[in-house]
Amino acid sequence: MITLFYAPNTCSLASHIALEEAGADYEARRVDFAANAQRSPDYLAVNPKGRVPALVTERGVLTETPAILAFIAQSFPHKALAPLDDPFAFAELQAFNAYICATLHVAHAHGRRGARWADDPAAHEAMRRKVPESVGACFELIENGMLRGPWVMGEAYSVADPYLFTVAQWMEGDGVDPARFPRVIDHRNRMMERPAVARAVAAATAA
Repeated sequence: MITLFYAPNTCSLASHIALEEAGADYEARRVDFAANAQRSPDYLAVNPKGRVPALVTERGVLTETPAILAFIAQSFPHKALAPLDDPFAFAELQAFNAYICATLHVAHAHGRRGARWADDPAAHEAMRRKVPESVGACFELIENGMLRGPWVMGEAYSVADPYLFTVAQWMEGDGVDPARFPRVIDHRNRMMERPAVARAVAAATAA
Protein backbone atom coordinates (compact mmCIF):
# COMPACT_ATOMS: atom_id res chain seq x y z
CA MET A 1 0.00 0.00 0.00
CA ILE A 2 1.23 3.48 -0.91
CA THR A 3 0.37 6.36 1.41
CA LEU A 4 0.28 9.95 0.21
CA PHE A 5 0.50 12.73 2.76
CA TYR A 6 -1.09 15.85 1.28
CA ALA A 7 -2.62 19.21 2.11
CA PRO A 8 -5.22 21.21 0.16
CA ASN A 9 -4.03 24.01 -2.11
CA THR A 10 -0.47 22.72 -2.24
CA CYS A 11 1.72 21.08 -4.86
CA SER A 12 0.77 17.68 -3.41
CA LEU A 13 -2.25 17.77 -5.73
CA ALA A 14 0.02 16.84 -8.64
CA SER A 15 1.03 13.58 -6.98
CA HIS A 16 -2.58 12.94 -5.95
CA ILE A 17 -3.69 13.23 -9.58
CA ALA A 18 -0.85 11.05 -10.82
CA LEU A 19 -1.80 8.27 -8.40
CA GLU A 20 -5.39 8.44 -9.66
CA GLU A 21 -4.24 8.38 -13.28
CA ALA A 22 -2.06 5.35 -12.52
CA GLY A 23 -4.91 3.48 -10.86
CA ALA A 24 -2.70 2.98 -7.82
CA ASP A 25 -3.83 1.27 -4.65
CA TYR A 26 -3.09 4.07 -2.20
CA GLU A 27 -4.27 5.85 0.91
CA ALA A 28 -4.38 9.65 1.14
CA ARG A 29 -3.75 11.25 4.52
CA ARG A 30 -4.43 14.93 4.99
CA VAL A 31 -1.93 17.03 6.90
CA ASP A 32 -3.73 19.90 8.64
CA PHE A 33 -1.60 22.96 7.95
CA ALA A 34 -4.05 25.18 9.86
CA ALA A 35 -3.19 23.20 13.00
CA ASN A 36 0.52 23.23 12.09
CA ALA A 37 0.40 19.45 11.82
CA GLN A 38 3.28 19.50 9.37
CA ARG A 39 5.53 20.41 12.32
CA SER A 40 4.16 17.72 14.64
CA PRO A 41 6.55 15.02 15.86
CA ASP A 42 4.47 12.33 14.17
CA TYR A 43 4.64 13.96 10.76
CA LEU A 44 8.28 15.00 11.10
CA ALA A 45 9.05 11.33 11.69
CA VAL A 46 7.64 10.72 8.20
CA ASN A 47 9.08 13.80 6.51
CA PRO A 48 11.65 15.81 8.48
CA LYS A 49 11.27 18.62 5.94
CA GLY A 50 7.84 19.35 7.39
CA ARG A 51 6.25 19.77 3.98
CA VAL A 52 3.99 17.92 1.57
CA PRO A 53 3.85 15.78 -0.41
CA ALA A 54 5.40 12.74 1.18
CA LEU A 55 4.88 9.32 -0.33
CA VAL A 56 5.35 6.28 1.89
CA THR A 57 6.29 3.20 -0.13
CA GLU A 58 7.41 -0.31 0.71
CA ARG A 59 11.02 0.81 0.29
CA GLY A 60 10.81 4.05 2.24
CA VAL A 61 9.58 7.62 2.04
CA LEU A 62 9.87 9.82 -1.04
CA THR A 63 9.60 13.60 -0.97
CA GLU A 64 9.78 16.34 -3.63
CA THR A 65 7.15 16.37 -6.35
CA PRO A 66 9.42 15.65 -9.36
CA ALA A 67 10.80 12.54 -7.65
CA ILE A 68 7.35 11.32 -6.65
CA LEU A 69 5.93 11.87 -10.13
CA ALA A 70 8.83 9.98 -11.72
CA PHE A 71 8.37 7.14 -9.24
CA ILE A 72 4.66 6.86 -10.05
CA ALA A 73 5.31 6.85 -13.79
CA GLN A 74 8.01 4.19 -13.47
CA SER A 75 5.98 2.07 -11.05
CA PHE A 76 3.02 1.87 -13.44
CA PRO A 77 4.69 1.69 -16.86
CA HIS A 78 1.59 0.25 -18.53
CA LYS A 79 -0.18 3.58 -17.91
CA ALA A 80 2.33 5.40 -20.14
CA LEU A 81 2.60 8.44 -17.88
CA ALA A 82 6.14 9.21 -19.08
CA PRO A 83 8.32 8.37 -22.10
CA LEU A 84 10.21 5.70 -20.18
CA ASP A 85 11.71 4.08 -23.28
CA ASP A 86 13.32 7.33 -24.48
CA PRO A 87 16.06 8.65 -22.16
CA PHE A 88 16.19 12.07 -23.80
CA ALA A 89 12.43 12.60 -23.78
CA PHE A 90 12.25 11.43 -20.16
CA ALA A 91 15.00 13.93 -19.27
CA GLU A 92 12.99 16.68 -20.99
CA LEU A 93 9.99 15.79 -18.84
CA GLN A 94 12.20 15.89 -15.75
CA ALA A 95 13.58 19.27 -16.80
CA PHE A 96 10.05 20.68 -17.06
CA ASN A 97 9.08 19.35 -13.64
CA ALA A 98 12.33 20.61 -12.13
CA TYR A 99 11.62 24.10 -13.50
CA ILE A 100 8.23 24.16 -11.82
CA CYS A 101 9.72 22.91 -8.56
CA ALA A 102 12.88 25.00 -8.40
CA THR A 103 11.81 28.22 -10.11
CA LEU A 104 8.05 28.75 -10.47
CA HIS A 105 7.11 27.32 -7.08
CA VAL A 106 9.88 29.27 -5.35
CA ALA A 107 8.69 32.50 -7.00
CA HIS A 108 5.17 31.73 -5.77
CA ALA A 109 6.41 31.01 -2.25
CA HIS A 110 8.01 34.45 -1.96
CA GLY A 111 4.52 35.88 -1.67
CA ARG A 112 3.53 33.65 1.25
CA ARG A 113 6.68 32.36 2.86
CA GLY A 114 8.94 35.39 2.89
CA ALA A 115 10.22 34.44 6.35
CA ARG A 116 12.17 31.65 4.72
CA TRP A 117 14.47 34.23 3.15
CA ALA A 118 14.36 37.34 5.37
CA ASP A 119 13.34 38.52 8.84
CA ASP A 120 12.50 42.12 7.92
CA PRO A 121 8.75 42.69 7.38
CA ALA A 122 9.62 45.31 4.77
CA ALA A 123 11.54 42.64 2.87
CA HIS A 124 8.52 40.34 3.04
CA GLU A 125 6.34 43.06 1.54
CA ALA A 126 8.89 43.67 -1.21
CA MET A 127 8.83 39.97 -2.04
CA ARG A 128 5.03 39.98 -2.23
CA ARG A 129 5.06 42.92 -4.62
CA LYS A 130 7.49 41.08 -6.87
CA VAL A 131 5.39 37.91 -7.16
CA PRO A 132 3.10 38.94 -10.05
CA GLU A 133 6.17 39.82 -12.10
CA SER A 134 8.31 36.81 -11.21
CA VAL A 135 5.53 34.23 -11.44
CA GLY A 136 4.22 35.87 -14.59
CA ALA A 137 7.65 35.55 -16.17
CA CYS A 138 7.66 31.83 -15.39
CA PHE A 139 4.29 31.33 -17.04
CA GLU A 140 5.38 33.38 -20.03
CA LEU A 141 8.25 30.98 -20.60
CA ILE A 142 5.94 27.99 -20.22
CA GLU A 143 3.31 29.52 -22.51
CA ASN A 144 5.69 30.44 -25.29
CA GLY A 145 8.49 27.94 -25.06
CA MET A 146 7.80 24.90 -22.89
CA LEU A 147 4.17 23.85 -23.29
CA ARG A 148 4.10 21.91 -26.55
CA GLY A 149 0.40 21.20 -26.65
CA PRO A 150 -2.08 19.80 -26.36
CA TRP A 151 -0.21 18.37 -23.35
CA VAL A 152 3.05 19.53 -21.83
CA MET A 153 5.17 17.04 -23.77
CA GLY A 154 3.07 17.15 -26.92
CA GLU A 155 0.47 14.60 -27.97
CA ALA A 156 1.05 12.25 -25.04
CA TYR A 157 -0.30 12.99 -21.56
CA SER A 158 2.32 12.60 -18.84
CA VAL A 159 3.01 13.28 -15.17
CA ALA A 160 4.13 16.78 -16.17
CA ASP A 161 0.51 17.66 -16.86
CA PRO A 162 -0.86 17.39 -13.32
CA TYR A 163 2.11 19.42 -12.10
CA LEU A 164 1.43 22.28 -14.52
CA PHE A 165 -2.28 22.06 -13.75
CA THR A 166 -1.60 22.35 -10.02
CA VAL A 167 0.59 25.45 -10.17
CA ALA A 168 -1.60 27.08 -12.84
CA GLN A 169 -4.41 27.14 -10.29
CA TRP A 170 -2.34 29.57 -8.20
CA MET A 171 -2.10 32.13 -11.00
CA GLU A 172 -4.94 34.42 -9.96
CA GLY A 173 -3.93 34.34 -6.30
CA ASP A 174 -0.46 35.44 -7.32
CA GLY A 175 -1.87 38.49 -9.09
CA VAL A 176 -1.15 37.11 -12.55
CA ASP A 177 -3.71 37.81 -15.28
CA PRO A 178 -4.67 34.44 -16.79
CA ALA A 179 -5.71 36.16 -20.03
CA ARG A 180 -2.00 36.56 -20.78
CA PHE A 181 -1.60 32.80 -21.02
CA PRO A 182 -4.39 31.27 -23.12
CA ARG A 183 -2.54 28.03 -23.82
CA VAL A 184 -1.88 27.41 -20.13
CA ILE A 185 -5.50 28.17 -19.28
CA ASP A 186 -6.73 25.90 -22.07
CA HIS A 187 -4.56 23.16 -20.59
CA ARG A 188 -5.96 23.88 -17.12
CA ASN A 189 -9.53 23.65 -18.40
CA ARG A 190 -8.95 20.40 -20.29
CA MET A 191 -7.31 18.86 -17.25
CA MET A 192 -10.50 19.42 -15.27
CA GLU A 193 -12.35 17.27 -17.82
CA ARG A 194 -10.28 14.21 -16.89
CA PRO A 195 -12.07 11.91 -14.39
CA ALA A 196 -8.86 11.21 -12.45
CA VAL A 197 -8.29 14.94 -11.99
CA ALA A 198 -11.85 15.50 -10.79
CA ARG A 199 -11.51 12.66 -8.27
CA ALA A 200 -8.21 13.94 -6.92
CA VAL A 201 -9.42 17.54 -6.67
CA ALA A 202 -12.59 16.45 -4.84
CA ALA A 203 -10.62 14.29 -2.41
CA ALA A 204 -7.97 16.94 -1.79
CA THR A 205 -10.49 19.65 -1.01
CA ALA A 206 -12.92 17.57 1.06
CA ALA A 207 -13.27 18.63 4.68
